[in-house]
Amino acid sequence: MAIFRYKAFNTVGKRITGVVDADTLTFAKEKLQRQGIFVTKLLATAKKELFLKQEFILSFTRELAQLLKAGLPLYESILIIEEKYRRHKLHSFFLDISDKIKNGVALSASLKDYSTSFDQVYITMVQVGEKTGSLSWIFEQLHELISKKQKLKKQLISAAAYPIFLGCFCLFIVFSLLFFVIPLVRDLFEGRTLHPVTQTVLSMSRFLTSHGPFLAITLVAIIAGLLLFFRKGKGKVFIQALLFHLPIVKDLLLQTTLIRFCRCCSILLSGGVPLVQALHLSKENMVHFQMKKSIEGAIKKINEGKKLSSELRKEIFPSLVSKMISIGEETGQLAKSFCNIADIYDLELERNLSGITIFLQPLLLIVIGALVGIIVLSILLPLTDVSSFVEV
Repeated sequence: MAIFRYKAFNTVGKRITGVVDADTLTFAKEKLQRQGIFVTKLLATAKKELFLKQEFILSFTRELAQLLKAGLPLYESILIIEEKYRRHKLHSFFLDISDKIKNGVALSASLKDYSTSFDQVYITMVQVGEKTGSLSWIFEQLHELISKKQKLKKQLISAAAYPIFLGCFCLFIVFSLLFFVIPLVRDLFEGRTLHPVTQTVLSMSRFLTSHGPFLAITLVAIIAGLLLFFRKGKGKVFIQALLFHLPIVKDLLLQTTLIRFCRCCSILLSGGVPLVQALHLSKENMVHFQMKKSIEGAIKKINEGKKLSSELRKEIFPSLVSKMISIGEETGQLAKSFCNIADIYDLELERNLSGITIFLQPLLLIVIGALVGIIVLSILLPLTDVSSFVEV
């Protein structure tokens, strides 16, 4: 059954839009006409073009978990949510999956059609819930996982936003002075012996104003080239290798990677997913290519009968990780160990981000003040030498 998006008028002449499910375009028109809707435009919706944002997936997961926990069947739960989003642009998503569930298709199989929105971890967990009859618990765990992912993302964005804003503001002030203020007073100093600082600032201003368009085009071309390069495999590896050698950044990336990996492993193992499959799915959340490679090697060793903790001990993982996993292997609570590791590094990351933000804010303000002060001083220095303005 296909999904069609329409523009139409209702019985009172009000313009409306929405979606309808039907086997063909003709059946869709007839279905709308029976509802008293006069169609002006009707188009099929391509599922691949439908992208669900994380906020929408989080809301959908939470609502479905609550309805299933209340004892409602899956199909009725989907219909209740579908009714809420009836005038929403993503209404076709609910129509599609409710129609498939009605025809006997599993929810996990329905979600595979939206693989650009639902990752393999989400789909695998839903499959586990369908097999074990614990869908409500699974959706609660998925809601927790997505919530913590979003919290981590917001922490990183929040920590970077203010320094980036100050950095951009600093560049704006400096370039405004060099492009607009300095040229106004440049003629005043022509033919005079100037302080080296003044001469340097005047030369920079003259160069920028003379070659401004060329420099702007060159800068845009370089940025575009770098973006294209870094989007490819080799470019990603290069930038990651560069970032992982920076003293502070590498620690933040390490902690972020461990939090995502361990949190995902914990949820999958709690749902009954085998260790090898859990590791294989969780490593896709890793941005640290060396750790990802280490996990791939550990999976091979586990298949040969080795322990995960002993393999990670040989790799770049912190000793805390291998020790905690070793305890989980001995006690049979590996999922809990992964959860504890994620909680430990979550607190550590929050503390580090707070410290970096507190340190960067005054540092950037000092840099802005110093740059503006140097430029202003370069203008004031010649003016203090009154004799240089007296004609001999």
